[in-house]
Amino acid sequence: MLAKIKSVALKGLEAFDVLVEVDVSNGLPSFNIVGLPDEAVQESKERVRSAIKNSGFEYPMRRITVNLAPAELRKEGSTFDLPIALGILLAVEIIKDNKKVDNFYFAGELSLDGATRRISGALPMAMSLAQQGMNFVVPSDNISEVAVVKDIEPYPTKHLKETVEFLNGDRIIEPVHKSIEEDLLEDILFEEDFSDIKGQFQAKRVLEIASAGGHNVVMVGSPGSGKTLLARRVPTILPHLTEKEALEVTQIYSVSGLLKEEGIVKRRPFRSPHHTASSAAIIGGGNSPRPGEISLAHNGVLFFDELPEFRRDVLEALRQPMEDGFVSISRVKERITYPSSFMLVAAMNPCPCGWFGDPVHPCKCSVSEIKKYRGRVSGPLWDRFDIQVEVPRLLPDELTDKTSSESSKNIRGRVVDARKIQAERYGKKNIYSNSQLSPRAIKEFIPIKDEERSFLNSVSEKLSLTGRGYDRVLKVARTIADLDKSEDVRLPHLAEAIQYRIDNEV
Repeated sequence: MLAKIKSVALKGLEAFDVLVEVDVSNGLPSFNIVGLPDEAVQESKERVRSAIKNSGFEYPMRRITVNLAPAELRKEGSTFDLPIALGILLAVEIIKDNKKVDNFYFAGELSLDGATRRISGALPMAMSLAQQGMNFVVPSDNISEVAVVKDIEPYPTKHLKETVEFLNGDRIIEPVHKSIEEDLLEDILFEEDFSDIKGQFQAKRVLEIASAGGHNVVMVGSPGSGKTLLARRVPTILPHLTEKEALEVTQIYSVSGLLKEEGIVKRRPFRSPHHTASSAAIIGGGNSPRPGEISLAHNGVLFFDELPEFRRDVLEALRQPMEDGFVSISRVKERITYPSSFMLVAAMNPCPCGWFGDPVHPCKCSVSEIKKYRGRVSGPLWDRFDIQVEVPRLLPDELTDKTSSESSKNIRGRVVDARKIQAERYGKKNIYSNSQLSPRAIKEFIPIKDEERSFLNSVSEKLSLTGRGYDRVLKVARTIADLDKSEDVRLPHLAEAIQYRIDNEV
């Protein structure tokens, strides 16, 4: 007998329908799966066989053929265990209600005792099915992420036997719904806080501006000046995730298998890869392309500590995602796109020994060594940092100063106000921060008067700013004006923005 079960698979973050066709016929006992299955799908034969037996059902000792349609698209992962097992049980009429089965999509991994296990990518699967208004049966461990999707009925199942009883009408399973808005409104507690950091007022000001406008920033300073401490506290002053942003981030983490039990990512991501990471780890890729660090940092912060120590190909590969907000991974037979709109925060020493320019510690590096070290960060990449700032080493009296520093909560209040101003200014333009402004949008939204234009042109000529550098000064100045609650970009805003452009040459 032939049975058909609806399921769903992923290609990157895009889901596509898969029809699991199961034929149980007379012949020598065998179990074959066709339709471009990967190794994990092929191994489901043993899991399905044991799960059926250990759930108390009779496994048919006959010829079993499973086809995963459409056959030309590769199927990956363990998500087909549950639909294959249900297809076999439907074909041998252990499941009796064929019409009820047609009303559901199924996805789930099975353990050998028949229990369901968490799968990767349940959220993007559910969001795809929501466009069709379908019912979706998933492992109970995935229900917290799927339950937030509107226009879909998600049914949790803990066991193969439980699912069979539900389809036969012997058990009631209610769909689960959850409001994402309530989760995102909860106040997030951070272990780090800007009040922990002594001094470094300019660096704190820079990170406030960067957070308010979503700007990329690089900090240059000697060892122990607090660059890493500052960077790790950036998420504490960023606005909370919106519903749209939270779903985007959660989809990426769901596909990557990094979701925690709460289901929805509530905090803005902070990713800090080691400088030995490969290009595939940072950008994404592999035999079965997976999101890299730049996608895992989507709508959050990507921190590169010891920037010049990263491989040159890794640094150069950052340039396109920094501009476009997405990354495309191409393979011979497929092309997958992942979002990668992140705020890049980088830290580096001024030289190999770290003490170039320090008033106390002498630098032991030669000029050629310093040039070679700084040259690891190319000019085009350096130019893509909206803000470039020096972070000097703190003096002893600054370290022992008992004056309390401003808290992250206060700084975040100003950042949120600035973001609200930007949201009102750009309306429905699909622009969420000043850093996303294109050259055409800069002309439209950052008009400057003759006095400001003359000043900026004069300074631009002296500093030999590129066209990109010129635009980035304007965008940073616009953010400073927003923090100042000024409708126009004035001379003080431009002057402050210009001082955050430093040369990477010796």
